[in-house]
Amino acid sequence: MSTVAQKPQHFTLRTPYLVEGRSNTTVARTDQLAVRVKVYAKGGENALHAHQHEDHTFVVLEGQATFYDANDDAMTVGPYEGILLPRGIYYRFESTGEGNLVLLRVGTGKPPEGNDRVGTDGHLLTGDSAQNKKVPPVPAPDGLHFGDPA
Repeated sequence: MSTVAQKPQHFTLRTPYLVEGRSNTTVARTDQLAVRVKVYAKGGENALHAHQHEDHTFVVLEGQATFYDANDDAMTVGPYEGILLPRGIYYRFESTGEGNLVLLRVGTGKPPEGNDRVGTDGHLLTGDSAQNKKVPPVPAPDGLHFGDPA
């Protein structure tokens, strides 16, 4: 049990739509859990990778994602659906719907110091690397956000 005093954390899923690239925003975190909102104008996490110490899940809030395992078997996930990825499972995904892909990502299991994300060669593979086909986010010029009131 942690001896650090914890307090409730309020967060929002509101995040800018993109015309290019992808964003990854941590909206809440403890020493054992991280909650993120991810937006993809297109593409996805294109390099096959695994998280050695983290179980995590993705819930599609908007758009559609197709996840691929180490055998390139596909699973398509639509709005209000999700996928659970136990630690050690190799996967990649891409946006396969119209418009932006907006994901809620929740992960548990504190990784050791640094990154626990590895490629199929066993070497560290950061999500924001060229090897993972990182494209910087470019917000939509109209200023619209996922989560704006209708």
